[in-house]
Amino acid sequence: MAEQLSRLFAALADPTRRDIVARLAVGDATVGQLAEPYDVSVQAVSKHLKVLEDAGLVSRSREAQRRPVHLESEVLELMTSWIERYRRAAEERYRRLDAVLAEMNAETVVNEDTAVDADEEQTP
Repeated sequence: MAEQLSRLFAALADPTRRDIVARLAVGDATVGQLAEPYDVSVQAVSKHLKVLEDAGLVSRSREAQRRPVHLESEVLELMTSWIERYRRAAEERYRRLDAVLAEMNAETVVNEDTAVDADEEQTP
């Protein structure tokens, strides 16, 4: 699993590949359709698709003369669950920190109030 996650995150490290994934989330497309908005060759887009395919993010099928590229969304679930596990852990640490800071703040307020009361008692 660790190796697969590394391949997934490495594949998505490139902004062009992230854009391709975002476009495929809307629907399948051919390599030519995916290459249209970029100022690069179809071969360059094919290389990006190969990286995404090796990571398991996309697959290609054959429909007559077309070879549409399909986003494998279940692979995104693997990434999402990995990220979510660490998000929950970080959130729990922040909750504990908030509780400690609130307790420290309450103690400071009590100590300041006690000091003010003591000063008022000493003033003739």
